[in-house]
Amino acid sequence: MATEEAVQRIRIKIRAYDHKLIDQSAKQIVDTARKSGASIAGPVPLPTEKTKYTVLKSTFVHKDSRDQYEMRIHKRLIDILSPTQKTIDSLTNLNLPAGVDVEIKM
Repeated sequence: MATEEAVQRIRIKIRAYDHKLIDQSAKQIVDTARKSGASIAGPVPLPTEKTKYTVLKSTFVHKDSRDQYEMRIHKRLIDILSPTQKTIDSLTNLNLPAGVDVEIKM
């Protein structure tokens, strides 16, 4: 039952506020990994995290007058299956735009 070998994989989670920026970064990571010969699963869009803030417009009274702000955090998941040393080297040398948070687990 447990005869299947454990396949080494790299799991990359990408987070950003701008959905265009995160899609561009995910495409850049996928292209880099494919050029080095690794097989890829993803990018998988994860649920968008929405945080809403309600702020009073006035400083003292007038509680009926409020502003609402919303912050959205977009997420993507990329799995790189059976990576080679060339794949790892090319991913470490990859320059991603500012505003993109990358979390890598092996």
